[in-house]
Amino acid sequence: MAESTEPQNDNQLAVVATEDMAVRTVNKRYEGSKNHDPKAVKLRCNLCEAVFSASNPSRTASEHLKRGTCPNFNSLLKPSSSSHSLPPLSSPSSHKRFSHQGLNNQQYLFLSGGKEDLGPLAMLEDSVKKLKSSKPLPPGPQLTKTQIDSALSLLTDWFYESYGSVSFPSLDHPKFKAFMNQVGLPEISRQDLMYSRLDSMYEEAKLESEVKIRDAEFYQLVSDGWKSKTFGNGEEGLIKFMVNLPNGTTLFRKAFFPCGSASMAVPAAYAEEIMWETITGTCNVARKCVGIVADKYKAKSLKNLEIQNHWMVNLSCQLQGVGSLIKDFSKGLPLFKIVIDNCLKITSLFNNNSQARSILNKFLSQESRFSVSFGVFPLLYCENLQNFASITAMLDSFLNCVRVLHLVVTDDSYKLVVLEDSRATEVAEMIQNMGFWNDVEAINTLIKVIRSMVEDIEAERPLVGQCLPLWEDLRAKMKNWCVKFRIPEGIVERIIERRFRKNYHPAWSTAFILDPVYLMRDASGKYLPPFKCLTCEQEKDVDNLITRLVSREEAHAALMELMKWRSEGLDPLYAQAVQVKQRDPFTGKMKIANPQSSRLVWETILKEFTVLGKIAVRLLFLHATSCGFRSNWSFMKWVWGQLQVQSSVGLERVQKMIFIAAHSKLKNREFGNEEEKEVKLFASEDDDMLNEVFVDAH
Repeated sequence: MAESTEPQNDNQLAVVATEDMAVRTVNKRYEGSKNHDPKAVKLRCNLCEAVFSASNPSRTASEHLKRGTCPNFNSLLKPSSSSHSLPPLSSPSSHKRFSHQGLNNQQYLFLSGGKEDLGPLAMLEDSVKKLKSSKPLPPGPQLTKTQIDSALSLLTDWFYESYGSVSFPSLDHPKFKAFMNQVGLPEISRQDLMYSRLDSMYEEAKLESEVKIRDAEFYQLVSDGWKSKTFGNGEEGLIKFMVNLPNGTTLFRKAFFPCGSASMAVPAAYAEEIMWETITGTCNVARKCVGIVADKYKAKSLKNLEIQNHWMVNLSCQLQGVGSLIKDFSKGLPLFKIVIDNCLKITSLFNNNSQARSILNKFLSQESRFSVSFGVFPLLYCENLQNFASITAMLDSFLNCVRVLHLVVTDDSYKLVVLEDSRATEVAEMIQNMGFWNDVEAINTLIKVIRSMVEDIEAERPLVGQCLPLWEDLRAKMKNWCVKFRIPEGIVERIIERRFRKNYHPAWSTAFILDPVYLMRDASGKYLPPFKCLTCEQEKDVDNLITRLVSREEAHAALMELMKWRSEGLDPLYAQAVQVKQRDPFTGKMKIANPQSSRLVWETILKEFTVLGKIAVRLLFLHATSCGFRSNWSFMKWVWGQLQVQSSVGLERVQKMIFIAAHSKLKNREFGNEEEKEVKLFASEDDDMLNEVFVDAH
């Protein structure tokens, strides 16, 4: 401490590193004073620069240091091996009993943990000081009841629409509660959130959905989740029922948990029963359901429902149909199996032979694109050959290491591996064979071509009239693939044709020739339906389907109108208006500007086709995919946790939460999930390959 009086020069008190020495120095400076009258002196602390008046400088200085009011004093008292004295813990009572005699006696504090206790005790004192000096947060803004209700309503909407990204226990987090207090909102009652607010939001969403279904003349039932996806990030174990309306709106109806387990298959007869119950439960008039699209049971459940209800058109999901081609090629294309087997041989050598792996890592470490410090095998091994996402990741890892693998097998140290492991010679020959790499690239490209189409189908959600052009586009891409990699076209065409026939429905051909989007201009300037693009068998399918969808009395009239449509087509001006395209701002592709115009033309301009027009408007809006939206993995984990409790109240609460979240996602046309958005958010151009492999591997 530094001391000064008015007429005299200021004196300074040097503060040393330990408390006892500091106090003794202060006492010594003032112990010889003969004048007992208090003097007006000023003290300045050299540590914190605080200035204050004192009548008893010795006592004031020591208490300034002892009471913890000097923020910089404790930093000089950190325990070390050369100092065993410890400042006493600050407390009001100890300060009152403070005496110079106790300080001068150099009493030491012995702790049960020895010197190691000095650090934690110093931390304890520091915590006490912080608590004493901490200031409470200022009160939040004063909101009106209307503002509070509105804010809580928005927060509740966000909570449920997040679909499991935010858990119930998160609402009890201290920081969340502090935030609520800071912005002037009361704490959310979990009871209120899980019951009254949940019920209110559910009833509101359900009413909105039912009104739209009631106003629509007909609808298509969507059933998704029966079958595992070819490409995906895990199984939901949740079967979802939705409704497609003619105006393009998709509404959620309900969720079904198969047999209380995510992995149990549902018999076809039971699936058929569930679908029919959903139809009758959606609307009192079963005829309003003009069809079903599902990802499974085409040959059994869907076919039986069509036979029993002649007005229905039941389709299989094309997302599954096109994606299943990967499995078809893996079984029917010999090159596919050869490439995978060879890759597994190479991967097995480098992942199981430490010396070979060491050589590989040495060369990988010299490449800036690779990192071998995470304990991940440089060449991914695919254990499940039915998981085609993992196969893609494995092939990607190979193509990413072409140069490195060539360096490895030509390195002198690899000769030792050849002597020890009989597989090493065969592996070296394959790696040095350019034909092997051409085959790897061919199979990798094949998978990615099909996968790209699957992703496009999921994003664009094609209608039934687009199915024939979609498969023609697939055939063209596969033909180009055959030419590029010199693959015989015959076997590829047979595999595609076999899968096409499994998925084909007569409604594909019928909707294709009834959709004004596909009208073709002839030499006379007329816009006519593209019958010439159909095979003879497909033309018969059109006639048969049209007669099935109408009554016997209307069948003849329907065929006569079909002949008129074939010969006259649509007014050129309206045909061109329907076919106007614009660039999609998200994908950059050219798309039909007004997809609803195809149906609206039949309901307005083509009214003279009284029977055929009714068929057209019921066919043209039908979707060819059952994909609606995907659930978050975190939410599904919570859902199955609730189901394990087997509580009827809990199951009802889960159903309501799913309905609210799904209703919001479909309303906003959010068909992906939060995990995919996070992947896109953190992706960058520099590590696209790494991100692709990471997503595929999961």
